[in-house]
Amino acid sequence: MGAGEPVRLALVVGEFNYDVTRIMMEKAVSHARFLGAEVRYIYMVPGVFDAPYAVAQLARKDDVDAIAVIGAVIQGETKHDEVVAHQAARKIMDLGIEYGKPVTLGVIGPGASRMQALERAEEYARRAVEAAVKMARRSRLAESARYTGEAIRIE
Repeated sequence: MGAGEPVRLALVVGEFNYDVTRIMMEKAVSHARFLGAEVRYIYMVPGVFDAPYAVAQLARKDDVDAIAVIGAVIQGETKHDEVVAHQAARKIMDLGIEYGKPVTLGVIGPGASRMQALERAEEYARRAVEAAVKMARRSRLAESARYTGEAIRIE
């Protein structure tokens, strides 16, 4: 992967709360295109809790530079939303480190109402894609950087 090549992006999208995540998926694809990135895979998973499995599969692919996880964990009558969101977020972060690829979190919740999720859908999707693209580009720079006596700023 050369410095001038487009970032090859994968999206992992939770189907649960699809009225929200469909909007997020559309915005993510649109924003990736705007940033000059190429969405190579859109991996649909039943819910956010299932995302780490898909992230691991995609992270092993040589034609994926970064992964953005998109989903909505809506608050219910119990604390189940907290368990799902916290566990998934932790494992998603761990997988990025394990595979040495940026994995970003565009998951609304826990604690969000359906209305709050709908209001935040575009912003969360856009931020997840933007972070994935930035980190992939910066990762390329870090890989090719060689210290020559002065600090190298990677941005």
